[in-house]
Parts: sequence; C-alpha cells; structure tokens
Amino acid sequence: MPYVDRQNRICGFLDIEEQEGSGKFLRRYFILDAGQQGSLVWYMDNPQNLPIGAACQGSLKLTYISKVSDATKLRPKAEYCFVINAGMRKFFLQANDQQDLVEWVNALNNATKITVPKPCEASHAGELHRGPCEGQAFRKQVSYKTEIIGGVPIITQTQQEGVDGQNGGEREALKRAHSQHPYRTAQEQAVLKAGYCVKQGAVMKNWKRRYFILEENSLSYFKSDLEKEPLRVISLKEVHKVQECKQSDIMMRDNLFEVVTSSRTFFIQADSPEEMHSWIKAVSGAIVAQRGPGRTAASMRQARRHSNPCIQRYWARVAEGSTKGGLTPKR
Repeated sequence: MPYVDRQNRICGFLDIEEQEGSGKFLRRYFILDAGQQGSLVWYMDNPQNLPIGAACQGSLKLTYISKVSDATKLRPKAEYCFVINAGMRKFFLQANDQQDLVEWVNALNNATKITVPKPCEASHAGELHRGPCEGQAFRKQVSYKTEIIGGVPIITQTQQEGVDGQNGGEREALKRAHSQHPYRTAQEQAVLKAGYCVKQGAVMKNWKRRYFILEENSLSYFKSDLEKEPLRVISLKEVHKVQECKQSDIMMRDNLFEVVTSSRTFFIQADSPEEMHSWIKAVSGAIVAQRGPGRTAASMRQARRHSNPCIQRYWARVAEGSTKGGLTPKR
C-alpha cells in the first residue's frame, strides 16, 4: 500500500512496463512528490537502501500526465493494472491488489487535479454483474506476473479468483513460501507469515532485502524466496520483544521495527506501515502462542534452567547438606 514518508511524499512498490508493449513488468519503488518537484520518480529499490546518489530508473513530470485510469481491459493478463497517459506515451503499472490500485490512481489523479471516474462507468452492458461499484474488486483472471526482487527475476502465478485485497496477497505469499521450500516436511512448522523486508547487517551495518518466513517456533530469513537454506534462523524462545523501532528517527528509516533477542537486536524495515504492524502483530502472536499468556522470555529461561537435571541434582545436594549442617544455601 502507498504510504506518506517523512517528506510528505507518497511512496510504495509497483511493477512497471518500462518498455512500452513489451509485456515485461519490473518491480520498482515509486515516489510521488506533488510539492515543489511535481514529479513521479521510480528507483530499483527504496533510495534508503541504495548507495548515496544512486540514479533513478525513470521520472515523469506531473504536468505531462493527462489521465490515470484502470487498465484491466487493455491488459487483461496483467492483474491490478492501471495506465498513466502522458503525452504520446502510456505507462502501464501493476499494483499489489485492488485497494492498492485504487489508492495509487486516486493519489495520482489528485496530484494532477484530474477527477477520478467511477469504476463502473467504463463497464459494458453485456458484462456479468459485479456488485456495487465501490469497494468491489474486479473479477480476476488466472495470469502470471514477473517481479524483480533482490535482483532476481521471479515469475509467479497471481492469486486466483475470489482472493482479493491485502489478505489475498498474504495468502499468496504463504502459498509461495510453502511451494518454494520443498525441503519442509509435513511434520515441520506451519508458515504463519512470509514476505520481503530490508534488514540491517550485523557487521557492516548495510541494508539488504531478505525474504522472511515466520513459523510457529522461529523467524528465518533467506537471500530470496528461491533459496532453500536460510541465512539465519531466529528461535522465538530467545526473542524478548518485537516493537516499532525507537531509533527510526536516528536511522532515518520509515516502517522500521526491531526484534530484540538475548544476543542481538535485529533492525527490519517493512515496505509500508501496514506491513510493519502486520509483522509485529504476527511475531508477537507467535511468541504468545508458544509461551502461553503472561510468560516472558526471562521467565521462560528461568523455567528452563530450573528444569535442567544437573541443576536439580545440584540444589538437591545443597539442600541435603544444609539440613545436616544447619547452613542456608546461597542463591
């Protein structure tokens, strides 16, 4: 979903057909600046994750835009597609879901002072009944789309008919997480949430896009969703807390949250505020489900220490000696 950053610009990921008529859509990070710049700019990734001074992949002056509208009929195989008419050129873009499409079309039309047409105005009389105009997703077709994620081209089937909105996108991510990792057996944990985020490295402190998978007992991250072996597995038993990062202002990062463990704090950046809160809620929920309500990481570690057979035998011997000698064991 598009969000407003610290500079009051509308930002988010979209797929764009950079070469008109090619049918090849590439994943890009878009910034809509309706202020002094008056432009729509797109980059390979969030500029915060790119080297300082990295050039944009393309830009478009808002004054050149004459119309922004849904392009489902023009590109039936490209789901959630809309078109920007700018002079002699048409820019076709793909949103993440129907709500994402509507919000981007509204934002672009508001920035260029163009009235947004109602979705049903363009429908033909012979079409099937779609329900009320507002709040309804169009009937979807089974199709494929190409994404460039972490520099890796990924061709995936889009979600099937009847699955829409943000929940549909999450279901598709979970489905892909299961299918892309055949080494997971039926006895292993179920995938609770999966998707791409940007993580800060431990040594170089650089930021890289990684594919995260949350399971019942662990949070893992991979180089991409095509990899079979994780770069690291974080046990939820070791996680003290998951929260929105208090240092986001210092790090100048939007949508930043932290996973605090006994050995390290992981700083993770989501693509939008909704995704950030979704990850925090999902990880926190998995921790509560694992430990039970009211049990903290400290209490869990203490319980494990006391359940250790060696420690139990030690305290039994100390207690026996204190009974005979009248001494009180030092704890």
